[in-house]
Amino acid sequence: MPNILEKYDVLIAGTGVAGLNCALHLPAGARVLMLTKSAADRSDSFLAQGGICVLKSPSDFGKYFDDTMRAGHYENDPAAVELMIRSSPALIEELVSYGVAFARDEKGNFRYTREGGHSEPRILFHDDITGREITSHLLAAVRKLPNVQIMEGYELLDVISEGNECCGGVVRENETGKVFPVYADYTLLATGGVGGLWENSTNYRHLTGDALGIALKNGIELEHIDYVQIHPTTFYSEKHGRRFLISESVRGEGAVLLDKNMQRFCNELLPRDIVTSAIRAQMAKDGTKHVWLDMRPIGEKTVKEHFPTIYRHCLDEGYDVLQTPIPVVPAQHYFMGGVKVDLDGRTSMKRLFAAGETACNGVHGKNRLASNSLLESLIWAERAAKAMTAEGFGTKRKYPQRDLSGYSDYAALKKDYERAIREEAEREAYCD
Repeated sequence: MPNILEKYDVLIAGTGVAGLNCALHLPAGARVLMLTKSAADRSDSFLAQGGICVLKSPSDFGKYFDDTMRAGHYENDPAAVELMIRSSPALIEELVSYGVAFARDEKGNFRYTREGGHSEPRILFHDDITGREITSHLLAAVRKLPNVQIMEGYELLDVISEGNECCGGVVRENETGKVFPVYADYTLLATGGVGGLWENSTNYRHLTGDALGIALKNGIELEHIDYVQIHPTTFYSEKHGRRFLISESVRGEGAVLLDKNMQRFCNELLPRDIVTSAIRAQMAKDGTKHVWLDMRPIGEKTVKEHFPTIYRHCLDEGYDVLQTPIPVVPAQHYFMGGVKVDLDGRTSMKRLFAAGETACNGVHGKNRLASNSLLESLIWAERAAKAMTAEGFGTKRKYPQRDLSGYSDYAALKKDYERAIREEAEREAYCD
């Protein structure tokens, strides 16, 4: 086993954009341990296709705010929405400083695209792999930090706490099954969403809502864990495994949805939940397993320049999007609920923070507006890092000894977590 210290200033579970951006905003002197139960580049952040929203001018604030609230069925926290939107320009500047190459026009100005639920084009992108572009640059930057240690193949099984104060976590080395404690002044939960619990999902299979199970076990507040977003368009295939996302941006650029008779049946630029409902209704009416998405209206130049990954994937599946429509079907995509946090990412347990899809800060409400996820994750991760820094490191606490015998049956523990998550989601849905 690599040299892992017994005590760190910050323990971060997850290497998506939330975990990475938190690490990047911690002081150079802070000792940081980052864990990921898979490879560091196998987070859902890498899979994000569409882009990242930005307040491109002060005059767009009202429309951007209204679009976000409307998509969330007005269950959003207005203060959180405003914070996210107003923080976006500075964040984008920072991403550019790391080398993120957003699309630009011939004059060097940003190019903006539009997706469902947006009244204006305000989404920055890099081809159709924006998530990979952003996350790979952040990961490269973190790997250069001498104070940050990234451990791949290590999983956070539980938090260690005393008197509702987090003291670190119980960690498992997945290759050997060895379980050991890691103590820390602060812990960040950034383990991603719940797609691995669904049969059909665009998420990686190893994303199984780990932080939610940990929170339920320890009495940490959750919020809206029945709020699961279904993406309207994933490539339909009889194959098992992760569903390939067909970005909402293709509809923003002009692609249309067609029924079995190749007729349009809905407004493609409505929010995701509405388009999903329309597709499901049409599938039921037609008696089909999918509908069709026609990308030909976009044009060859835009398809090949803006959507090269989608174009190549469809070719591999036997469909040339420049010649014929492709079969698409809704699939689980995102999780609006999670560990309840405040505007700085604090949970109900002291010294425990959460960010990214793991957390619920109220930005998204009941349904997320397209391309707000990367933005929200990055901003709350930065705020969590700054909150930790403001509270200070190097505490002289006496850490409790943890009995690790209860973690020997890994499979049983994971089943218990999954059962608890499903029961809580059903309870919340019933109460609503």
